[in-house]
Amino acid sequence: MGGTSSGRRTGARDRDGEGRARNARPRDGLGRPLPYGADGVERQPEGVVRTPEQSVAEAQELLDAGKPFHAHEVFEDAWKSGPEEERTLWRGLAQLAVGLTHAARGNVTGGARLLRRGAAAVEEWAAGTGPARPYGMDLAGLAGWARGLAEDVERGAGPVDAEARAPRLRGGG
Repeated sequence: MGGTSSGRRTGARDRDGEGRARNARPRDGLGRPLPYGADGVERQPEGVVRTPEQSVAEAQELLDAGKPFHAHEVFEDAWKSGPEEERTLWRGLAQLAVGLTHAARGNVTGGARLLRRGAAAVEEWAAGTGPARPYGMDLAGLAGWARGLAEDVERGAGPVDAEARAPRLRGGG
């Protein structure tokens, strides 16, 4: 089997440059795997350490481009590399992005569940640990956006347009 730019294929498993299992199949804009050799959307590099402001700006660009799966990867990096006291915040933001991803893929149950879980996490963080507007983000507005989208999805809105329904992290939900 042929190699790819993001890893190599050995036996039945894709491996990264250090031999760790890593799916090297190309992905579409919503993170769904495509056949080997297909043109896909460039993947977000994993394990990137960014400032919180860089994480918010990069995630917003990806959300605005209709790539919530890729925004989730940015939030996941912040969750894993940031200070312990901010992990609930970044994990909640990652859940919001994954919830939008599932809603855009037409997964009603998973989308609504993750949107609500992410809304609860960012609210919990704001109520217990930190400010309501960390790094300029409007957490109350994001929670309201997520719950409203979850309701729309459950009412049968069908797959949502991820770009059209992208949240504004710094206000305007």
